[in-house]
Amino acid sequence: MAEKMLEHLGMKRESKSYVDSLHAILTHTGQFKGEKYMLAGYTGMAFKLSVHKRLLPMSVTAYGQWGVSHQGGIDNLGLFTIYDGGRSRHPTFVYYQQDAVNWVRRSLDEGKGVIYWIPEFGVIYGYDDADRVFYVQDGWSKEPHILLYDNFGLNFTGFWYCQIFGDHVQRTEQEMVLESLRLAIEDWDIPYRLLPDQNIASGRLAYDVWIEALYSGDYDASGAAYLLDSYCQSRTEIQMYLHDVRGLWTELEQASICYERLADLIGQMREYLVQDERRLVLRADANECLAQLLQDAKLLEEQAVDSFRQISVRYPDRKRFTIPRWGTHSAR
Repeated sequence: MAEKMLEHLGMKRESKSYVDSLHAILTHTGQFKGEKYMLAGYTGMAFKLSVHKRLLPMSVTAYGQWGVSHQGGIDNLGLFTIYDGGRSRHPTFVYYQQDAVNWVRRSLDEGKGVIYWIPEFGVIYGYDDADRVFYVQDGWSKEPHILLYDNFGLNFTGFWYCQIFGDHVQRTEQEMVLESLRLAIEDWDIPYRLLPDQNIASGRLAYDVWIEALYSGDYDASGAAYLLDSYCQSRTEIQMYLHDVRGLWTELEQASICYERLADLIGQMREYLVQDERRLVLRADANECLAQLLQDAKLLEEQAVDSFRQISVRYPDRKRFTIPRWGTHSAR
C-alpha cells in the first residue's frame, strides 16, 4: 500500500483561503517566490469583493463560480491546471469522486499539493492507501484534518472542489499586472456573479448591499465581523501590491494613492472589530460609522478602477474582444 506526505508544505491563513492554499503549494514547488500579497494581486483574488445581503460568513468565498473565478488568475500566472467540482447531490458525483481521488494521489506522488474545499479552501498534502485517507491542512490548526477517500467532496455546504497544478510558462511582470487590472475591472463592474441568485452582490454593488445591511441592522453578527476582517486584509494586500508595481504606469501611482488613503480608513474600520468569546464581532456602535467609512472607501476604489481603465484601453485585449468566426463561445 502506497503512502505519501509532502514535507515542508505549510499553509497559513492570512488572506483569502484560496490564495493561502495556492501560495503554500506554489512556494513548496518553487513555482512562485514572491510575497503572498503579490500572488493575491497577480491572480486578481485580492480585488474580489462579494457580500450577502445579510452579511453571512459565506460572503467571503461566494465571489462566483469557483472554476471560472479562479481560472483567470491561474492563467495569468502561466500555470497549467486541472480542477473539478460541483454539487455532491448530483447522481454522477460518486464517479467524479473516485476519479478525483486518483488524480489527487498522482499529484501528490509528483510532489505537488492540491487545493481542496473543506470548507473553506485548504491543502491536501498527503495520503495513506492503507487507511484510505488524505491529510488536509486548513491553515488554522497545526494538526492535519483526516479525510477518508469515501468522504472526499462531502461537507455541509453541498459543494465540492479540488484543483491540481502542473508546469508553467514564464510571463513578464507587465503582462501579469495588466491582466490583474483587467480582472479587477471585471469584478468591480459585474454586480451579480451567481445569477439567478441576487442575494449576493459583487464589486461596486457589494458596497451598497453592505452599507444597506448595516443601516438596517438585520445581519449575521459573526458574518459581519468575518467579512470586515477579510475585507481589511484584501484591501491591505492591494495597497501593498500596487505600491510594488506602481512604477510600471503613471496611472498606477494615482491608484496606489487611492489605496493608501483607503488604508487609513481600514485603520479606523478595524477599531470596530472586537473579540467576544473566541470570535470576532462588531462593536455595538459600529453600524452607522462603519457604513460611512465604507461609502468613502467605495469612492476611493471607484477612482482607482478608473485609473486601471486608463491603462487597459492603451493595450489590445484579444482575450475579451476578439470574436471568432463561430461566435462568442468556444466550439464544443
